[in-house]
Amino acid sequence: MGRPVPRATLPTLVALLLFAAVPARAVDGAPAADGRDSAGAGYRFERGGWTYVHLEGSPAQIGYQHGRLLSAEIGDLLRVFQFETKRSTRRDWEFYRESGRTMFWPHIEPEYRQELEGIANGVQSQGLKLDVWDIVALNGAIELPDYYVPWLRKHAPVEQASKMPRIRPEGRCSAFIATGSYTKDGKIVMAHNNWTSYAEGERWTMIFDIQPAQGHRILMDGIPGVITSQDDFGVNDAGLMITETTITQFEGWNPNGIPEFVRSRKALQYGGSIDEYVALIKEGNNGGYANDWLIGDRKTAEIAYLELGLKNTPLWRSKDGYFASSNFARDAQVLRTETPEFNQKDLSTSPNARRVTWEKKMAESKGHIDLALAEQFLASHDDSFTGKVHPDARTLCGHIDNDPRGIPEWGDAPYKPDGAVTGKVTDSDLAGNLSLIARAGHPCGEDFLAAPFFAAHPEYGYLKPILKDMKAGPWTKFSAGDK
Repeated sequence: MGRPVPRATLPTLVALLLFAAVPARAVDGAPAADGRDSAGAGYRFERGGWTYVHLEGSPAQIGYQHGRLLSAEIGDLLRVFQFETKRSTRRDWEFYRESGRTMFWPHIEPEYRQELEGIANGVQSQGLKLDVWDIVALNGAIELPDYYVPWLRKHAPVEQASKMPRIRPEGRCSAFIATGSYTKDGKIVMAHNNWTSYAEGERWTMIFDIQPAQGHRILMDGIPGVITSQDDFGVNDAGLMITETTITQFEGWNPNGIPEFVRSRKALQYGGSIDEYVALIKEGNNGGYANDWLIGDRKTAEIAYLELGLKNTPLWRSKDGYFASSNFARDAQVLRTETPEFNQKDLSTSPNARRVTWEKKMAESKGHIDLALAEQFLASHDDSFTGKVHPDARTLCGHIDNDPRGIPEWGDAPYKPDGAVTGKVTDSDLAGNLSLIARAGHPCGEDFLAAPFFAAHPEYGYLKPILKDMKAGPWTKFSAGDK
């Protein structure tokens, strides 16, 4: 998301124009945050299609630096989520603001309240008339529309429910983690690509280096205005390596639970072992953004796989093996009670086809898996169902915009501009230096260009206000403390 002009000119002007008509809102019930002095120790720069953001200090200072440094990007992303959620759920942004205020806020501990308030204060310092409830709703922009809204429909009277759109949480991401005899040096290798709409994906290009006053230092990819990685690829200075993929077609929600965006951030910030990470991510589980978590501890070379449902949370561990994930549940109880519509035997579906591909690649590459192979896996266009090499919705590097079938089990229409939008890899040695390697855009290196897409698919013309080019950058190394 590099800009060809100084950020104090065009981005700020764009943000002011975007929100000039939005009235200022009071932050009722929210304690005032400190950290209003300046961006302080925070800084940003662009590299390889990514925006690297360093944040440090108290929660309020980290938040303020975040909001001030990324004010234009936060305003732009907020507009995208407002557009998408209005169309998919038929609910306006005020619904999400109010849900964040009344349902999320009481269950957010002071540390993260202060950081969220700090982001709002930082954005406001650049002239954007947003408040903390906009920021909370932005952080909940996966949980609320994809999990809470379907729960509301399920519990609504039949006549009312029939008028509400049916939303099935779709799959996001392909990932693996391997160790022992499966890797070239016996240490951990981890890789992940993020699947989402291209409108979100071409903005999901932040690398956050967070040095908090308490807890572990974090390096993670992320999205503007959100306190956690959200597609969840990160390392911390305790040696933990974390990623995940979504459990597709998941059903479940606890309105009295802690938001997932808080639990995932807290687990990466304070987890020093696999056991500690698992305990923190499970504590207060609200069922939102239900994921299969791939966890590695470089200190012990052990890896784990946590299937975090709401009712069932099985955990597998290994010091010699691999876990691969592509939006499929594997536990019998999760499959039966929490993803009842998912058919694990239908190999034509995207999650199952990618599962077959992962298993084939792991078997073929046993003893040779390293960073270079991990990058190749994420870029794969192997369709295990057709046996062809062709980018589509069943390949690890997903291109739903190139698929005449779409993904009907998720409600994704043919040629929807959605799929793999970034790739990230790391290993034990890189993680030991708080480093990772990332590629913005399709991991295969192909560009998505909006103009020819709209010409070929005018049915998606409604996306023109938010959908832009998503060009692929090079594989680029990032480390904590980069300048």
